[in-house]
Amino acid sequence: MDDALLPDGTYDVFIVDAEDAASDEAGDGGGPPGTRLDLTVTSGAHKAETLTLRSTTWLGDPIDLIGMPATLTVALGVPSVRVDH
Repeated sequence: MDDALLPDGTYDVFIVDAEDAASDEAGDGGGPPGTRLDLTVTSGAHKAETLTLRSTTWLGDPIDLIGMPATLTVALGVPSVRVDH
């Protein structure tokens, strides 16, 4: 997917990959711990589109996150993810 994020809305997604990551832009480990998620949209008009998001908080063990369904919400262009444990 380009740098453009999905339009505002709610999307069913699947976590394809996850890894621990610093939340700072440089990715040099200087920021607080976060998690990088590679997501694929699983339904609707944007089905099969992929995107990578980096959280500013640690979401859990990356191994446990891979393969989990999640809900992506985009509001005013700002994404948030809820992992559906």
